Amino acid sequence: MKFDLSGKTAIVTGGGSGIGRAISMTLAAQGATVHIFELNGAAATDVVQEITDQGGSAVGHACNVAVQQEVKNTIGTIVASGPVDILVNNAGIAHIGDVEHTSEADFDRIYQVNVKGVYNCIHCTLPHMKEKGGVILNMASVAATVGINDRFAYSASKGAVLTMTYSLAKDYLEYNIRCNSISPGRVHTPFVDGYLKANFPGEEEKMFKKLSKTQPIGRMAKPREIADLALYLCSDEASFVTGTDFPIDGGFIRLNGN
Repeated sequence: MKFDLSGKTAIVTGGGSGIGRAISMTLAAQGATVHIFELNGAAATDVVQEITDQGGSAVGHACNVAVQQEVKNTIGTIVASGPVDILVNNAGIAHIGDVEHTSEADFDRIYQVNVKGVYNCIHCTLPHMKEKGGVILNMASVAATVGINDRFAYSASKGAVLTMTYSLAKDYLEYNIRCNSISPGRVHTPFVDGYLKANFPGEEEKMFKKLSKTQPIGRMAKPREIADLALYLCSDEASFVTGTDFPIDGGFIRLNGN
């Protein structure tokens, strides 16, 4: 079976909702044992239940990726039963605002999760992964590559994720560790629905259509579409792929004149 992950252990951060949920369920459907890291432990539990109901294997962990000791302790528990084969750094938070409307607290909050959180998970996983090799997949964004209005701090954080990807791929080739990133455009997740409800009450449908049309393909991505790309990059079928960013954006980067 192509994309078979049987016998592999995967960690998916932010795996309790949206893109992370789709990745967790997709990897589990292909045979991986998936460890879901979530700040909201209840969200992780819900996805674990969905996976196990479908015959898969998953474990939920309440873990704040911004706190290195929590990450270290959680990974220590996992590796006590065997090595980690796949690390998907998906956990992240958003911020809207240009530099003048980004407070120091806002910037620090974005950095702690989107940059330091990725570093923490890699820093604590790599020593164990070096023994037999593995895959690291980081969630970047089209905002790491092109200018997007009012995304100053978010863009900066995803730019850091992108360059960390390149550095890791270079540094750990000799250990048979591959590292790539995915750069989604707009994806229809519960975050989008919540954003529209909070900021455009009564006009959610109108604004949803407007945001959808910013992708030349005319719609937002589905979380499962991002997860399918993640599955390929985490599988042995992608064994010759490392040090690369993969936009999945409905043509946003290349067809919008950027």
